Amino acid sequence: MNNRYHILNGDTLKSQCPKSILGELIVARECLVDGNIQGDNLSDLFGNRSEYLERYPQVPEGTYFKSTVPEITKITNIPQESIVYCWFEDDLFCQVNFWFVLHLLAKNQQIYKIYLVRPNQGNEYSFGDMSQEELITAFNSASIIETFECKRLGNLWAHYQQKNFDEMLKIAESHLDKFPFLLPAINAEIDRLPDDSGYGRPERQLLLTMKNLETQDFATVYRVFHQNEAIYRFGDLQVKRMFDELIKSSSLG
Repeated sequence: MNNRYHILNGDTLKSQCPKSILGELIVARECLVDGNIQGDNLSDLFGNRSEYLERYPQVPEGTYFKSTVPEITKITNIPQESIVYCWFEDDLFCQVNFWFVLHLLAKNQQIYKIYLVRPNQGNEYSFGDMSQEELITAFNSASIIETFECKRLGNLWAHYQQKNFDEMLKIAESHLDKFPFLLPAINAEIDRLPDDSGYGRPERQLLLTMKNLETQDFATVYRVFHQNEAIYRFGDLQVKRMFDELIKSSSLG
């Protein structure tokens, strides 16, 4: 039987993955939606990512090269004629990682059979809310990603790095029938650009949430923001950084 690999969107899914689903598990342990993503090669990218992420007090020095890089290296070393299942949700956080993974697979220049596993309807932004039976059904419903589609969607990563939004939109619009989730994610990224207020959509929504709830309690604000802006699926670290910067720079502080 051909080698089988599952590239998962996080450690939570790894812990949930049904035992009946066979193959090596690789975790895309990244958050490319946040911070410096520049680098003409993986070595430069790794250096930039490590330097940025380890500015967070919660991320110990050396964590990136110990925890994230080995998993990415596994993707670059998947052998020819393997079957690869990409488990990714529809939100922007997941989608950027998905584009990066497809970029790596296309760059390998190997012959793969690639499938996309998506959450079921109602859980588009969360494998975590699905039962074992639902995860098995999602796996059995995986859609194939043709070689040309892998290359085309993988190009989204390079365009994302350079903020070539026009090219990203062209790719999304040309694949609406099969990959309808691309366009909302790309539009959510475009909405991060500051408007006349100087803030992008996430910051504006955080401010609005604080105003509507009449509180600056982060746990309360984060819970509502996370629900209302599920298209982003930012983690608590990313939202806390935005939250603190807003408190510091606005009249709320």
